[in-house]
Amino acid sequence: MKQEHKDQVQAAVDALRARFAVGKVKNFYFVACGGSQATMMPIQYMFDRETPIPSFIYTANEFNYAKPKAFGPESVVITVSHSGTTPETVAAAQTATDCGALSIAFSNVVDSPLWKAAGYPIHYDHGPETDMTDRNNAVLYDLAFSILTIIDPDQAARWEQGVADIDKVDGACKATWDIYREVAESFATANKRAPLIYTMGSGVNYGEMYSLTSCLFMEMQWIHSNAIHSGEYFHGPFEVTDYDVPFVIALSCGVTRHLDERALAFAKKFSERLLVFDEEKFDFNGIDESLHEYFAQWILGVTVRSFVDKLAHDRGHALSVRRYMWQMEY
Repeated sequence: MKQEHKDQVQAAVDALRARFAVGKVKNFYFVACGGSQATMMPIQYMFDRETPIPSFIYTANEFNYAKPKAFGPESVVITVSHSGTTPETVAAAQTATDCGALSIAFSNVVDSPLWKAAGYPIHYDHGPETDMTDRNNAVLYDLAFSILTIIDPDQAARWEQGVADIDKVDGACKATWDIYREVAESFATANKRAPLIYTMGSGVNYGEMYSLTSCLFMEMQWIHSNAIHSGEYFHGPFEVTDYDVPFVIALSCGVTRHLDERALAFAKKFSERLLVFDEEKFDFNGIDESLHEYFAQWILGVTVRSFVDKLAHDRGHALSVRRYMWQMEY
């Protein structure tokens, strides 16, 4: 990770440490839109599992227009916008700053409106040639694990190991794609004309399935989709399952695996078009086993993107093409 990124993360961590020491950290709000919001869903899940401090995730304009009553100067608000110009997210960060909350923001663009709205802006790099340790997930995980060392000092060694293991993710992603390349590319080719593909997952993986549905399938490929929580599959959605209905299913290596296994067992009975990413088969490249659940979704995300790259190629539809987004006022 670049030193500038480390320094920016450290500044935010030091500010939180000072507030936490005097009891001024009452809750966490993760606020963003679309894929940026999805990026923070696993962190909010991690905080729910590992800290007694309440944490919530909001799409930005709901946070702005239906502000939670618990929000205030003792809140920590973490926002993300790749361009740094998403108006709703900028407004949320500015609201947090103005009320005296600890306002932390991530953006690929330095000096963007979001950068200026937050008290503690953090930069990340982007692009296929960028080192994995300088991208958005790396700096976000660095911040999250560093915060956990403060909130959960008895487990500090574990969270410090998490920071160190960020360097192993690049190798884990490459090795895991090698495991899934053939089956994922075959599914992409077989379903390149599918008008609809459902996604399914639970726990720390749900955000990635939401991102696959909303950002990669619907936004970037114009494929109808819906992200189904594995725990909700049997409460309505399973009625759409049929032999020719495709699903992409994430099988967790964490505590919610039972939900995914149950949903997969049913889907396999009736659908012949399943792509299953089983995290217990991932190559973790030496990442601490106690942290596999949290790192797995990051590896899953990179693996899913490689699958969608193949799907986009076979469909002849570049991921950068939009009809409405950035093309007009909305």
